[in-house]
Amino acid sequence: MKRIFLLLTIGVVFSACHKKQDTQLSQTFVLSDKMLGTTKTVEAKLLPLKNEDTFYGKITSDNNKTIEVYPVVGGSVTKVYVELGDYVKKNQLLATIKSTDVASFEQQLEDAKNDVIVTRNNYKVAQELFEGKLNSERDVVQAKSEYEKAKSQLQRVEENYNIYHIKSGSIYEVRSPLNGFITEKKINENMLLRGDRTDNIFDIAEINEVWAIAHVNEGDINRVREGESAQITTLSYPDKIYDGKVDKIFNIIDPETKAMKVVIRLQNPGFELKPEMRAGIKLSYEEKGNKMIAVPSDAVIFDKSHHFVMVFKDRNNIETRQVEVFRQVGKITYISSGLTENEKVMTTNQLLVYDALND
Repeated sequence: MKRIFLLLTIGVVFSACHKKQDTQLSQTFVLSDKMLGTTKTVEAKLLPLKNEDTFYGKITSDNNKTIEVYPVVGGSVTKVYVELGDYVKKNQLLATIKSTDVASFEQQLEDAKNDVIVTRNNYKVAQELFEGKLNSERDVVQAKSEYEKAKSQLQRVEENYNIYHIKSGSIYEVRSPLNGFITEKKINENMLLRGDRTDNIFDIAEINEVWAIAHVNEGDINRVREGESAQITTLSYPDKIYDGKVDKIFNIIDPETKAMKVVIRLQNPGFELKPEMRAGIKLSYEEKGNKMIAVPSDAVIFDKSHHFVMVFKDRNNIETRQVEVFRQVGKITYISSGLTENEKVMTTNQLLVYDALND
């Protein structure tokens, strides 16, 4: 009986030791070579505390990259090759106009060519007569001068042809002066254009860079500065943030909106941002005299109603640290407690490591 009791006791002790050993093993975490190679860390820094204001506005094209296209002649529109919203390249044909004004240009070109032929022959004859002692050198100089004038006149008319894109058959070609999108179109086939027309027929905007126009209320004007960071969101891409900077401040109050306009310049390589889109605009500013520990917002994990960061010391020593978040401004999160300056926090693979350590 004693022997059975002794065996049971040894079994219980062995089982307890085994469970204790398993617990110790489960709490040990070592970052693999592969994960270590892709892991990035950032030191917590003491940075000036920033805040942000939210405004509303819209996306517009850069005024310096928007061209209004006017017809230089009147006439009948024979063909329109583009529609509103089309992307066009520089010198691309937009429309053709048949015009009596162009017919007069054609006559000028023909007359200029004839004048060159006539004056060249006169100059040649004057040289031959001078060589035969039948006229004076003055006659040769006069003939040469007339010939040079005729060539200059022909060159001027040909340049007009190139500038106005004139083609034979009294056709005037409207071509794009730059790469961009058709943002306004006021011309259709068979339309009659008056020669004294003063309004444009196309607007073309280059939108690889665009503006976000924020309407800043009077009470917020003192916090807006040129060069400050801005984050823009749109209804079309609600989960995407576009980063920019305050490029220009219009130091006047709009009498209609009772607000001041602020321009944020944005890169737009994929043409996702389009003129007249509504935009939410956040402008950040520093609270002078205040500093706080800051880390990239990507490093912060929210779980079970608390915020955590993964403090990295080495591949064998990674700590799950609960922190108190004071404020998030854009891609920076300010920490009021739980982290000290120069401690390293993980900014990649942090969720994987958090799950491994806290399951």
